[in-house]
Amino acid sequence: MCCRVALYVAICGCGFLCRPASLEAADEPTRGEVSAALRKAVGFFRGKVSINGGYLWRYSADLSIREGEGKAGAETAWVQPPGTPTVGEAYLRAYRLTGDDYYLDAARETALALVAGQLRSGGWDYRIEFNPRQRSRYAYRIDGKTNGSRNVTTLDDNTTQSALRYLMRFDQATQFKNAKVHAAVEFALSSLLEAQYPNGAWPQRFSESPNPKEFPVLKASFQKTWSRKYEKKDYRGHYTFNDNGIADVIDVMFLARDIYGEKKYGAAAEKAGDFILLAQLPEPQPGWAQQYDHDMHPAWARRFEPPAVTGGESQGIMRTLMTLYRQTGKQKYLEPIPRALAYYKRSALPDGRLARFYEIKTNRPLYFVKDTYELTYSSENMPTHYGFIVGSRLDSIEREYKKLLKTDPAKLNPPSKQPVYRMSAGLAARAKSVIEAMDSRGAWVEAGSLKYAGKTETMIDSRTFTKNVDVLAQFLAASK
Repeated sequence: MCCRVALYVAICGCGFLCRPASLEAADEPTRGEVSAALRKAVGFFRGKVSINGGYLWRYSADLSIREGEGKAGAETAWVQPPGTPTVGEAYLRAYRLTGDDYYLDAARETALALVAGQLRSGGWDYRIEFNPRQRSRYAYRIDGKTNGSRNVTTLDDNTTQSALRYLMRFDQATQFKNAKVHAAVEFALSSLLEAQYPNGAWPQRFSESPNPKEFPVLKASFQKTWSRKYEKKDYRGHYTFNDNGIADVIDVMFLARDIYGEKKYGAAAEKAGDFILLAQLPEPQPGWAQQYDHDMHPAWARRFEPPAVTGGESQGIMRTLMTLYRQTGKQKYLEPIPRALAYYKRSALPDGRLARFYEIKTNRPLYFVKDTYELTYSSENMPTHYGFIVGSRLDSIEREYKKLLKTDPAKLNPPSKQPVYRMSAGLAARAKSVIEAMDSRGAWVEAGSLKYAGKTETMIDSRTFTKNVDVLAQFLAASK
């Protein structure tokens, strides 16, 4: 309690009133109060936080310091979640739940910010620069032919995928009438189709389409030998599961199929599913690697990501296979799962968790020594910035798999429905709490420090903003 009071005092000392006087402690919020709070919060984010409709991850309370996954200037937006697309999705949900065009206008601004950040290669970098000098270094599509050389689309960390997913949903919400957004979507989808390798994989990043003659379709296998020292090779073109790269593109392709009704997008998703089948490694280690070279061998990426069988991404891959089965009804996507589950169960660490990396052939867990990044079998002195031991979700994956086996194929992929919200004491309490936490500007300031741009005692976090916008919009939908 004292910490909360101290936080209020610290914020109010900067001139920001933390609690609206109109909302007494014992009151439940009225529809009018919630509506006003939502409008105020979005107005603050649009008017004070946004740069041309784009957003970052975190800001100091006075907005003087800002960051994404790195320090950012006043004219920079971030694409990688929880940046610009994440905020845009919150605006779009608020519009759907309230019917208020104000939130659709906010969503439009954010969509156009992403259009402004689309590269000529078709996708997005982690960031969008709006400052003319910084912007001139990039090959942005809407800027026409420029001397900007930065033209690399990234599929890492759900970057391009989140931007495209949001633009497609906005395009659908506006009946495909915004020509700029629709053109950006078509260009991005076309570029992703062209960037897909002949075997169905996608790279981590790309700036041009692959030459099919250079990429034979092969089944995954283990190389006879591999270097235990970091090879410092360019891995961006590897077939990449890491950070859910391929899984996120599969999700985008199925969404594009559903929104635009074009079979080619579903076919691309299935082709990627066929790559997952090709990429399953042989017994006695029938899992997957985080990335593969073009000979379909596990490969080095960063200095702490060796050629290995992964206990991390493989769990997500099995869930992606089940998604492919739901979407297509094709049994072949379930076939690899029992072998993989059995392998990972027998590979579990004594505490039930899994190693992120298992050594090729020996199946011994691999780790790295802090600071030197030497490969080791010991987990005693590991770097702390990366998860070399991961939680096991094998039991829940197995339950989901068994449930799918019992599901009527006709009911695998029912039509999606928008959620219906009903008023409850819990929802009212959450809305009240959200309003009470808002300062006089309409900002949600919380305890915490920025990670990359400098130490702060308090901050404004885009994740908190989107979560709170959802709560208020859900209350308004439930109170209709």
